[in-house]
Amino acid sequence: MRLPLPTIASIRDFYAFEQHVKTCRKHRGLEMVPEWYQVPVFYFSNPTGVIGPDDPVTAPKGSKALDYELELACIIGHAGRDIPPDDNALDYVAGFTIMNDWSARDLQRVEMAVGLGPSKGKDFATTLGPELVTFDELKDRYRDGRLNLEMSARVNGRELSRGNSSSMYWTWPQLIAHASRDVWLRPGDVLGSGTVGTGCILELTPEAVGGWLKPGDVVELTIERLGTLRNRVA
Repeated sequence: MRLPLPTIASIRDFYAFEQHVKTCRKHRGLEMVPEWYQVPVFYFSNPTGVIGPDDPVTAPKGSKALDYELELACIIGHAGRDIPPDDNALDYVAGFTIMNDWSARDLQRVEMAVGLGPSKGKDFATTLGPELVTFDELKDRYRDGRLNLEMSARVNGRELSRGNSSSMYWTWPQLIAHASRDVWLRPGDVLGSGTVGTGCILELTPEAVGGWLKPGDVVELTIERLGTLRNRVA
């Protein structure tokens, strides 16, 4: 996958891994909200902010808390609306890829305190790639609506994150169905899983891993069968 990619009309990023949500809320002294178990929530990111594998990423102006986020994503290949939440929902998917939902945590913290967002803490960069792998190549790892794929993240060769995509609380059919409720999904729409448990510095805490990302750092996200997505912080 090299830029320009086939037209990406939208990016919906979900919040589907319970471990990530619970841990990040616990760091702030908060319990889980019951509503999280009622609906697979997502936010819209910026499709014009997509960068490719090996491209440099730059923190937005004023940010000193750049973070990576280790995610699995699907790209829609066939238009659909009000898609039922069963395995046939995967017929609408062109394939799966790795997603790095770069985050400026200091900007995000201010935005979220207002109760709306995230916006400028997220929209400056999203990386997708390095390959788009079709679902038929992954069917042997698919069960109960989830893909069983090992996921890891390294910074400058040091592994910080490890998880498995099968630990998603919400399933891919549920995410696709919710995204398509009352609206059309179009070819090129991206659905992100959200961050796998341990899959970012915010969750691990910067104190535990030596701080936020800094210029010169090389971030490598690896998902089994999908390859390694690599970017250097400029």
